[in-house]
Amino acid sequence: MAWGNGDGKGNNPWGTVPPSGGGGGGGPPPEYDDLLGNLLNRLRGMLPRFLRGRGISVILVVVLVLWALSGFFKVQPAEEGVILRFGEWVRTEQQGLHYHIPFPVERVIVLNVEEVTKTDIGFRSQETQRRRTSIAELLGESLMLTGDENIVNISFSVFWKINDAKNYLFNIQPPQTLTVKQVAESVMREIIGKTDFQSAMTEDRGPIQIAAQAKLQEVLNFYGAGILITQIQLEKVVPPAEVNEAFLDVQAAVANSESYQNEAQAYANTIVPQARGNAVRKIQQAEAYKEQVIARAIGEASRFIAVYEQYAKAKDVTRKRIYLETMEEVLAGMTKVIVEEGAGTGVIPYLPLPELKTRQDRSEGGGQ
Repeated sequence: MAWGNGDGKGNNPWGTVPPSGGGGGGGPPPEYDDLLGNLLNRLRGMLPRFLRGRGISVILVVVLVLWALSGFFKVQPAEEGVILRFGEWVRTEQQGLHYHIPFPVERVIVLNVEEVTKTDIGFRSQETQRRRTSIAELLGESLMLTGDENIVNISFSVFWKINDAKNYLFNIQPPQTLTVKQVAESVMREIIGKTDFQSAMTEDRGPIQIAAQAKLQEVLNFYGAGILITQIQLEKVVPPAEVNEAFLDVQAAVANSESYQNEAQAYANTIVPQARGNAVRKIQQAEAYKEQVIARAIGEASRFIAVYEQYAKAKDVTRKRIYLETMEEVLAGMTKVIVEEGAGTGVIPYLPLPELKTRQDRSEGGGQ
């Protein structure tokens, strides 16, 4: 049926042709059948003679086959392929060769889910530098308020990768790197806001990194971002440049204080054990002296009681024996010789007892 002639009865398949000058635009419709015929004639002219009778069908079959073959795609080991049908997620394919309905019905987006992406906050490294960043923008990211109302300059890096391709594409607004950056900055401000200035720069660096990673992952999971945080690394935690010199002076004073404290502690560790040892030694000496005095007193008391018992039995004999023993003890060290009156007249007999004793001592010493 020729489009220009309708069905042969004057009826056009596209509807009734409005008369000239009517409300249809003021002219006859374009001759679409002529245009299509000319196009087909040109295609036939481009084909070899043996195909001119059926060339259009062959072309259509070839085009259809090529269109169908364009649906094959391959997913590498570290990738995932997300299939979209008219823009809506259908499925996610893993490693291997797969097929989807060709464009425009379905299309595939292949994502590398093993690649670790680095996002810098407060500074820009060479690998993350995409555009010129002003100093004001960097300071706006890095200057944070601590728990004791001080300002600290913090720069850190976030390492992350995709763990759910569907959520990564549909749940957060591209570019996803900007979302990670904004959430990480917010999380770090919250944690620093609960940390003292001095602690943030010294012993709490490790706990800050761990807490920030856990909190950032929690927030991203809440929004279903499909992102896994592998690490947060603090690059620097320093005071602002305006107060850096004063801070260095404070740090030097703190270091000196710690040094003096360590020296004092070392001295105390030396003196205190020595003093404790001396105290223990003196206590032991006092205990020994105490035991000695008590034993001596007990011995003296026992000897006195024994003498008294003998004295009570024979007072005269005991009194005379005590006198003789006492005089023997007193005169043993004297060099004078006492001669009783009436010992004789003329030459007084003299016995040099001290010299005899000295000779005896010498002879005993030489014999040894």
